[in-house]
Amino acid sequence: MAVDQNWPGADWQTAGPEELGLNREKLAEAGRWQAESARDREPYRILIARRGKIAAEWNFLVDPELALPQASASKSTYSTVLGIAVEEGVVKSADDRVVEYYPELMDVPPGTGPKAGRHAYPENEGITFRQLIGNTSGYMKPDEPPGKVFNYQTFGMNLLTHAVAAAYNLYRTSDPERGGGFGTLTEWKVRNPIGGAWTWTWHNFKDNPSLARPGTWGFGTQFVMTPRDMARCGLLWLRRGNWNGTQIVPANWMNDATRVNDDVLRNAPQEVHMYGLGFWCNDRGKAWPDLPRDCFAALGNGRQSIWVCPSLDLVVVQSPGTHPQGGVFDSPEETANRRQMQGLLGRIADSVAN
Repeated sequence: MAVDQNWPGADWQTAGPEELGLNREKLAEAGRWQAESARDREPYRILIARRGKIAAEWNFLVDPELALPQASASKSTYSTVLGIAVEEGVVKSADDRVVEYYPELMDVPPGTGPKAGRHAYPENEGITFRQLIGNTSGYMKPDEPPGKVFNYQTFGMNLLTHAVAAAYNLYRTSDPERGGGFGTLTEWKVRNPIGGAWTWTWHNFKDNPSLARPGTWGFGTQFVMTPRDMARCGLLWLRRGNWNGTQIVPANWMNDATRVNDDVLRNAPQEVHMYGLGFWCNDRGKAWPDLPRDCFAALGNGRQSIWVCPSLDLVVVQSPGTHPQGGVFDSPEETANRRQMQGLLGRIADSVAN
């Protein structure tokens, strides 16, 4: 049976579980499990949306209207804007070499990078936009040829945002804050068209301050969002880049971005086949083995998460969640952490009745 698609206006509509095809008792059980799993009075905010309306919001010790930094969950929004830039022809192809748009990436001689041994190497001239957003660029890493090693890094992502913003004449390494940068570009291309209200900040690590050139590899863009703004992004991704009849992000880009990318499939062991183009993906069943294969997520430090499942028409926001947070993505600890996260998501998914 076809279901009408709903869209948030200035604010979200809310509805009872039954209207949204959810089993009330099972959804309540998921809420109880969440409350019992929060150790030592851990704060959490969980938002569940289905069919474009909010079915539940569970807030514990955190103001529901507080905007929090998204950390690496911002990478999924980076991917969103890159897809738009390619569609608009500002970046002709995701497989173009970044140096053709942002030659400054090579202007990082020894001693001017973020730490010892981190500077531009000749091989970096071959880095593509796809490799940057897929975390396989090897930027400033001498033992990681472009496209050959998956390495979840920040500086390569900064390079991506600067290169795209520079293509729109919004970023200069000599005066990073003057043009507004990638954050302003995201406001124009994504936030405003979907009625969002989030803000953004620059972020820099305190590395090598005397000689470093952070205008090239630093000044990372970090989005600051409420759960309801996070849910807007999730709904945009769920609907394959379409917002109330307007295609904001190309559907083919969303399809590619939310499956494990080819570099990871070719070069990484199977147990880490979990990363697409700025999104954590489950199409190989490695991220959340017991959840639908079409689900994917934006994940960031501070337990920020936007989990999306198209086959169930579900968006689940955690800001923060209470699942543990580890370090190395393929470690036994991180595997256990994903299973803990899966405990809540699986219970919510199980509440889908029709």
